[in-house]
Amino acid sequence: MNQFVKVAALAASVALAGATSAAALTYNFTNVTNNNATNAAAGAAQLSVDVTDAGAGKVAFTFNNAGPLASSITDIYWDDQSGSLGTRGAITASTGVSYSWGASPGNLPGGNTIGFSVSPRGAAADSDTPIQPMGVNPGEWVKLIWSLASGKTYADVLAALNFGGDRAGSMRIGIHVQGFSNGGSESFVNSTPPAPVPVPAAGLLLAAGLGAMGVMRRRRKA
Repeated sequence: MNQFVKVAALAASVALAGATSAAALTYNFTNVTNNNATNAAAGAAQLSVDVTDAGAGKVAFTFNNAGPLASSITDIYWDDQSGSLGTRGAITASTGVSYSWGASPGNLPGGNTIGFSVSPRGAAADSDTPIQPMGVNPGEWVKLIWSLASGKTYADVLAALNFGGDRAGSMRIGIHVQGFSNGGSESFVNSTPPAPVPVPAAGLLLAAGLGAMGVMRRRRKA
């Protein structure tokens, strides 16, 4: 019986650890400018954003460029019609990436064709000079933190992103990408629904623990 209790306790502790770890969803991007079909396809294939519950009423947006094709995320914009975002926070990045709040131009290039309008005011950031080298190139990332508006939660952010479109209650993330091998540039917005999320390791360990408990019960009966 003692061994049974130990296995149960281990399974419970693993489940608790998984529940308290930061949640995250990964969103891919869809091209909205289509200046060049090759560049549009490259960006859609290798660019993504992880939206993470940063705790203490904050949400983190981590932009990744998986590569291998030349490209650089140089501008980031939010169109938050849900009112979920409050105030801008810290920016951290991988080596070689340098970003600051505020962007020029002030709205996503080509975003007017889909009704993209930056909100709240100043909800944009871009790479520092020199623009393309300091952007998010293959193998690099940048993380931007937002404090949530009063009464809003991480779940509200995900619901708004999944709602999508140019409508009340939605949120969209736009990126402007430069540095393609042919010198072109493209704009993208996050796609919906989000990419599938792998089963957390904690969940697998919990399943294994419960399985072991079942085996022990059968042995006791035998």
